[in-house]
Amino acid sequence: MCATRDIKHLLDRGRIWLAPMAGVNDPVFRGLCLEQGAALTYTEMISAKGLMYGSDGSADLLTLAPGEASCAVQLFGDDPRVITREALRIQEEWGDALALLDVNMGCPVRKVVKNGEGSALMRDPVLAQRIVSSLSEALDVPVTCKFRSGWDAEHICAVDFAKRMQEAGASAIAVHPRTTAQLYSGKSDWSILSRVKEAVDIPVIGSGDLFSHDDCERMFTTCCVDAVMVARGAQGNPWIFNGHQATAVDKCRMALRHERGLAAMMGERALGKLRKHMAWYLTGLPHATSVRDQVMRIESIDELDSFICELEDRMQALERGE
Repeated sequence: MCATRDIKHLLDRGRIWLAPMAGVNDPVFRGLCLEQGAALTYTEMISAKGLMYGSDGSADLLTLAPGEASCAVQLFGDDPRVITREALRIQEEWGDALALLDVNMGCPVRKVVKNGEGSALMRDPVLAQRIVSSLSEALDVPVTCKFRSGWDAEHICAVDFAKRMQEAGASAIAVHPRTTAQLYSGKSDWSILSRVKEAVDIPVIGSGDLFSHDDCERMFTTCCVDAVMVARGAQGNPWIFNGHQATAVDKCRMALRHERGLAAMMGERALGKLRKHMAWYLTGLPHATSVRDQVMRIESIDELDSFICELEDRMQALERGE
């Protein structure tokens, strides 16, 4: 393997990474997770075809956060030529900021799967191999892919699929041990991670049901993976990367930083993204349900800013026993 595609230098930075999440991993959120100890962050998953056709929405997802030295980019698609062409364009534009290029082979959402993309690629391993092989031959950065345990409980194929991706030239693989049929329900089967790890020689990144720093450490111990990838556990909780137990005031302050940072980048367009982030940050606060309901009714960035500031004042007063 070419030294420029070796992923070891990324693992040496740290082994708890922020997973790619559609509609979640805006640049400001990634920056906050890095600050709290995430060793690597990913963009949202981005459509290679959307980039090819010049979709503003797709291109906007390639924005780096201020001071973000490097980031992993995740693309999805079913055409090796299109994915490779767009990946080469990203590599040229980002330069050293591109940590690695990941192919999404695990998204279970119907509108993605019905186009033969995301986890549908697990049903066509030959095509999946062609995509990884094409990228590995073309790029100077590590090429990885993220996939699931299989299509459903009767079709668990993660071990065989992992071997195929290794043969195709993947520098590492990430596995979410749920099936496509499960979506995000039920429990992930960590035993699959152990079996995949035993079957391949390249690094394995584990995902699934990581909702605390202790969960991350338990996956390392139980499954012997090389890194873990935190998804929903980081929503409203960037402290998961360092194990800090955030107070109500901590949460308000982080929410305010996220709001102001994203508003500076997007203006009023940020409001839609921020509503769900704010709801996650405020989970666990006194009267959280009522607070979240109020956030969802807010109609401007200024109103949201004032609301969070007032909420922080109330949380400080409660901490002082007032």
